[in-house]
Amino acid sequence: MKISTKTRYGMRFMIDVAEHWGSGCISMKDVADRQGISKKYLEQVVAPLAQAGLLNVTRGNRGGFQLSRPPEEITLADIVNASEDGIELLDCLGCLSACEREENCISHNVWGGMQRAIINYLESRTLADVIKESAGTAGT
Repeated sequence: MKISTKTRYGMRFMIDVAEHWGSGCISMKDVADRQGISKKYLEQVVAPLAQAGLLNVTRGNRGGFQLSRPPEEITLADIVNASEDGIELLDCLGCLSACEREENCISHNVWGGMQRAIINYLESRTLADVIKESAGTAGT
């Protein structure tokens, strides 16, 4: 299993914007500079996050991005789901008919359990949690 660069950068973008929650609009250029990601690539990364309703976008000279809800209300699963086409480790976990062995596949429960653990983790963690933990380890 490999998380795409688009998802990794989307997560970094959302964490960066969350760190500035309450400071007004955050410019794409500022995030790009802080994160060391090209502005052009970030534009592609941000589009699905905005389409999923996770970001408010303000155009113009003083425009930029803000979280659509407080960091405590946006889960990591929200971000991954917006950036990826769901969180399925294997095709057969989303649709059993994707595999001819669906009725007697012993390993199906193994992969399903792994997927549930990942989803539970992502759903249980918010942007606020990530920021709090980062602040707690900043001096370490």
